[in-house]
Amino acid sequence: MAIGENKLDNPVWYSISETHKDFGIDYGTIKFYHPDYCPFGGFIALDNIEHSISEYAKLTGSFFIIGQKPTVPDHLKLNNELICLQMIIHGKIELDIEDQIVKLGEEHLDDLLGLVKIVYPDYFKKKTASLGNYYGIYKNNQLVAVTGERMQMDEFTEVSAVITHPEHTGKGYAKQLVTHVVNAIFEQNKTPFLHVAESNIGAIKLYEKLGFQTRTKISVWNIVPNL
Repeated sequence: MAIGENKLDNPVWYSISETHKDFGIDYGTIKFYHPDYCPFGGFIALDNIEHSISEYAKLTGSFFIIGQKPTVPDHLKLNNELICLQMIIHGKIELDIEDQIVKLGEEHLDDLLGLVKIVYPDYFKKKTASLGNYYGIYKNNQLVAVTGERMQMDEFTEVSAVITHPEHTGKGYAKQLVTHVVNAIFEQNKTPFLHVAESNIGAIKLYEKLGFQTRTKISVWNIVPNL
């Protein structure tokens, strides 16, 4: 295992401790992204965690803890556990890019949010795109596929929001965008990693073909009001 790779066992904690500290809320033993950016938290100890989770819950209705199972106060509940594979890649991807890839800026934000809303509305917030670089492919002035960067540490950057519009799948857009983002991360002297639902066999096969390897399994715990 590479030096520092154990930080990936607690990616939210270390992202907010390092590259993304300006986007986080530090409660001591648990840290969260500000919910406008990303409704994720991670903790290093269960001490005082319920009070901190209760405080964060005042800011947002539904959020996620990545890693160990948290304890939650009575007015909240663990809604579900999503088991993900955490995958990592250690070398650039050799793949010809055939479609034009556009770096998405402020002028593309409505297009980006519109596409994400179709597939991953719970995870992607209005300011998520501020966490890293996002790239897209347009066809006939429609954004049909995106991929970007989300959690970031000193040595690692997460590949995220690998999304293709349902009417435009099977054309190799995701493969090209992931390649572009992965290679751009290596250009920054960082190592790319990603999270994919254990049940998403098609995506896992794509990532494996591109050179990603499963590093570990990691849980995403959804916390909601206990109504």
